[in-house]
Amino acid sequence: MFGDLSGMMGKLKEAQEKVEETKKRLDTVLIDEASSDNKVKVTLTANRKIKAITIDETLLNDAEELEDYLIITLNKAIEKATAINENELAVAAKSGMPNIPGMNMFK
Repeated sequence: MFGDLSGMMGKLKEAQEKVEETKKRLDTVLIDEASSDNKVKVTLTANRKIKAITIDETLLNDAEELEDYLIITLNKAIEKATAINENELAVAAKSGMPNIPGMNMFK
């Protein structure tokens, strides 16, 4: 009924391995984002780990303004990283998924 069950299990394991490999690779994919006036720059990985923050010293005298810059710039960078992360992991997972009969009935 389900065909080669061990073959499907092997493919599922391959898919899991591809996802793990992709997660490791995404640690090396860097996303750079800057505020519109370049006073704050951030770099993070596609796995959303912050690697660097550069702050223009003119912002160091106003904590509230600095916080606003950081929030806006970090959120933009995280949004980009999340999109890359989700897309890459979906491709990795889908590429290794077995063709299970009846699973594509909602095309």
